[in-house]
Amino acid sequence: MSVFLADEQDDPIDAEPLRRLAEMVLEEERFPDDTEVTLLFVGEDQIATYNDRFMHREGATDVLAFPIEHLKPGVVPDRKRGGPPLHLGDVVIAPSYVRVHAEAAGVPFNGELSLLVVHGLLHLLGYDHQEDKEADEMEHRERQLLAQAGRLQA
Repeated sequence: MSVFLADEQDDPIDAEPLRRLAEMVLEEERFPDDTEVTLLFVGEDQIATYNDRFMHREGATDVLAFPIEHLKPGVVPDRKRGGPPLHLGDVVIAPSYVRVHAEAAGVPFNGELSLLVVHGLLHLLGYDHQEDKEADEMEHRERQLLAQAGRLQA
């Protein structure tokens, strides 16, 4: 797995465990070793710009996912042998936004960051939460993966 990580913001985070968590998610979802994703940590102004430009929503948010492939949950796409690596897309997270909302909700900041890494990756893998059934499936898989990583919040 290749999880490219870029930390382009000022809120102090321990990014390496988040990169390893992303690798674990891809392994557990049975994606091939040459799968690539990008985790990008940005400030609130930058994520607000992305949110407006790409999602047509105003203001900052916690996480955005930009899938390249159109995948179905639990289904690894067929690929040609010897072909290029499978690049799934980018997950963009605003730690300062997450910190404020985690504190307001009384949940640990690092736990919330872990949840958002998993959440964003699952979006890249085809999971969604537009319908109740989809949301239940996605939340269930998030809990499974976080528990397996020892990061499930009480």
